[in-house]
This record gives sequence, C-alpha cells and structure tokens, in this order.
Amino acid sequence: MEKIGFTTTIPVEVVLSAGYQPVDLNNVFITSQEREDFIQIARFAGYPRNICEWIKGLFGAVVSSGDIKKVVAVTRGDCSNTQALMETLEARGIDIIPFEFPYNRKPHILREHIIEFANTVGTTLDAAEKKREELLPIRRKLQELDRLTYEEYRVSGGENHLWLVSSSDFNGNPERFSSNLDEFLLEAKDREPVYKRFVLLGYIGVPPIFDDLYDVIEQYGGTVIFNETQRQFAFPYEVDNIVEQYLQYTYPYSVFFRLNDIKKEIKRRHIRGVIHYVQSFCFRQIEDVIIRESLDVPILTLEGGEAFCVDERTKIRIQAFIKMLK
Repeated sequence: MEKIGFTTTIPVEVVLSAGYQPVDLNNVFITSQEREDFIQIARFAGYPRNICEWIKGLFGAVVSSGDIKKVVAVTRGDCSNTQALMETLEARGIDIIPFEFPYNRKPHILREHIIEFANTVGTTLDAAEKKREELLPIRRKLQELDRLTYEEYRVSGGENHLWLVSSSDFNGNPERFSSNLDEFLLEAKDREPVYKRFVLLGYIGVPPIFDDLYDVIEQYGGTVIFNETQRQFAFPYEVDNIVEQYLQYTYPYSVFFRLNDIKKEIKRRHIRGVIHYVQSFCFRQIEDVIIRESLDVPILTLEGGEAFCVDERTKIRIQAFIKMLK
C-alpha cells in the first residue's frame, strides 16, 4: 500500500478512503532510532539553527524514508515554517499536497478544502464520510481510555499521551490499532487506581520532544490526566459529519477556541495545575502570554529544544511546581 505522509493531523479519513496508508511524520521522527540523523540531514541541507527540531526532523524523516513519495503539508493551522518545509521537500522530488484549516472556522470553506483534498488523492467526500463512520468505534475506545485516565486513575499520563497521539494515523493500520487498544483497555481496567494519590495535572500545548517528561512528572508525585492536543487528535466529540468533526478540532484554530476546551476540562477533571509545553523557535510560544492571562490555575511553562530528555534544570522546576501544589 502506498504511503502518504503528513505534517500534522489532517482528515485521515480522506487518506484511508483513497486506499493509502497514512503516516504521521511527527510520529515517525520522534519514535525513530535515527531521529538525530534526521535532524543532521536537515542541517547539512542548510536548515538554519533557529528552526525548531520538529521541522528538521520531518524533513530528514521524509528524505531518508525511501518509500514516502507524497506528503500532505498543512499550510495553515499548524507550524508557520511548513511552507518552507514543503518547498524544500518538493525540490527533492516529493509530491506535495497542500491542505489548510480556515482560521475563521467557516464550515463551507473547510468543506471545500476537504473536497479539494479528496479530489487530489482520488476519492470523494462521501467515501471519506463512510470511512469516518467506520473509525467511530476506535475513537470511542480512545474516549474510554481517556476516561480511565482522569476518572478512574488507572492509565498513566504517558500511556494516555502515546495512545492519543498515535490516533493521528492509527500507526498506519486502524484494524491492528483497534485490536491492540482492546487488549490495553482490558489490562488497564484490572489495575488499581494508583494515580489517584498523585497531584492531578493538565498538559497543554504541542506534544513534547522529551521522551521522559511524563516519567519525570510522576517521579516527583504528579500525574497528567489531561493531554490537550493529543486528545484533540482522537476527536472526542460526537458530531454528525466529517466537516463538523474538523471544525470542533481545536488545535489548528485560534488560542481562544482552544482555551474554551482547556477551561472546561480543567474544571471537569479537577486539575490542580497546568504544564504548558512550548518548542524553541515556535510561534506558539507567544500564545503563552494569553494562556497565562486566561487560566485560573497555576501554570508551569516548559520549553523543549534540541535534547530528547528533560535536563536537570527543568527537573528542578517540575519538582518545585508539584511540591507547591501539594
């Protein structure tokens, strides 16, 4: 099955209904044993130092893959550097398919973009809608996994993160993903609610570049029971159609739209404090100003850069933050 890579969550139903294997390039990059090599490939190609590691990693992952010939690049609603990433990949022979989420969240505009995307890859809006309905049972299982995290405290923040972030492409195989998820849920439901005694935290912002962030948080007595963006990748809302599904998806739209969801979940999950993760050289760092002015709970802002593990200074800040909340 031919693969289609993408730079962030897109209407994956379109990719699947067209008969392609979806590949979230972020997941390829961050889970690869060769991820440092991917970054080096981008640097040797001329990518500047002050471009975030994710963009470099995506470039390197595609160039070195050998079997990803098409990439969907989200030109509005994700990273401000995606257009340049798209152009440097196109210069190396990659077939680029642009897609954008309208900032104003106009349904008719988003519908037109999804139809254009479907036409480009050889499918239809109706076929994508049918695929959306087929995926609903998996998305409901992910909602159950999330509930086991914040209501029964049987799933760790790290496990929650990994399952939800993987739902952007279902690891390339929805059927196998669903089967593996069934096994995990059965095992998790038999656990003791061990995380109930931890300080309950929310995590907002893009997924972290740190491998060990959730382990470090638990080491100091905290647990994440709300992963904002990762939860959005799983599409937790019950809606009537594919256009509405991607209108309710908060990540690509304004920070104010995101904050509506964040505030509601903080209250519903009884969250004591929030960790806001930002990536070096990312425009979303600026949104920290608005987030701090808008939330009523303590906030710890963490910045990730080149390292894949939490540094000692950041560990001390996490420890102090959790201690303050106890």
